[in-house]
Amino acid sequence: METPKSLIEAIKFFSEYENCREFMTMVRWPDGVVRCPSCGSDKVTYLAKARVYKCRTVHPKQKFSLKNGTVFEDSPIGLEKWLPASWLLSNCKNGISSYELARDLGVTQKTAWFMLQRIRLAMQDDFVDGKLGGTVEIDETFIGGKARNMHVSKRKTASQRRHFGKTVVMGMIERGGKVRTEIIADRQKPILHDAIAKHVEDGAKVITDELTSYWGLEEKYIHEVINHAYEYVRENVHTNTMENFWSLLKRGLNGTYVAVEPFHLFRYIDEQAFRFNNRKNSDSGRFLKTMSQIVGKRLTFSEVTGRGLQA
Repeated sequence: METPKSLIEAIKFFSEYENCREFMTMVRWPDGVVRCPSCGSDKVTYLAKARVYKCRTVHPKQKFSLKNGTVFEDSPIGLEKWLPASWLLSNCKNGISSYELARDLGVTQKTAWFMLQRIRLAMQDDFVDGKLGGTVEIDETFIGGKARNMHVSKRKTASQRRHFGKTVVMGMIERGGKVRTEIIADRQKPILHDAIAKHVEDGAKVITDELTSYWGLEEKYIHEVINHAYEYVRENVHTNTMENFWSLLKRGLNGTYVAVEPFHLFRYIDEQAFRFNNRKNSDSGRFLKTMSQIVGKRLTFSEVTGRGLQA
């Protein structure tokens, strides 16, 4: 089927439920055969008035909607709102705030926030395409509040210790390819080396700054170092591509989201990494990529708020 190419087309297209149904059917069952998510049977009947399907095999939960088995499951919000919301988050370069989405969709801020967290789950990369290779730039950044905005009891410590109260995020990017990120406990050598071994193939050329924790990488990789105290580029040796990603990430965190709890930080990083890794796609292509990853994922409100972790 023909899919929208722009936001205005998407809003108009998905305002018709039948278009939503055809699109979701294409996403979930590319061969066009609707199957029951519980038993896998293709003997199903569409109940148009209720907008659900019914499996003719006898078992619990015979009726199912197009949301079942996706990140949209158990949501009372209609697909005519879910699909434009997914389009917006997939394509807004600096993200979209829950307050803005709430105004656009006519829902509460709390609902919009939960919708965005679910869509971010679909945007997470599972790294099925193997490790990074070729030339890989590696760098870390610190994300957290500024000392002047902290409580007076913490302000002095924060001003004396540059990274006090901040979260360490490590990034690795293949030149001309994808970026991968990981939140780490600190910048100690074992942690950094383990993360690199997890994401970068042996024998690749890695470029880092002068941090001593990177010493020893030459045992498994071709290790180039750029000393930022003297220079930022030496011929083809630099970490500017990784720095560019950090700039995009912090622009969204500081300008759009303003305040992000460390508990949720990885979701916002994954969101930005998704858009960066699909930067060569069209808006329609990024949206379709997001939708191709909604199946088999689930995020409940208790999980996203941490209430399910409380004893």
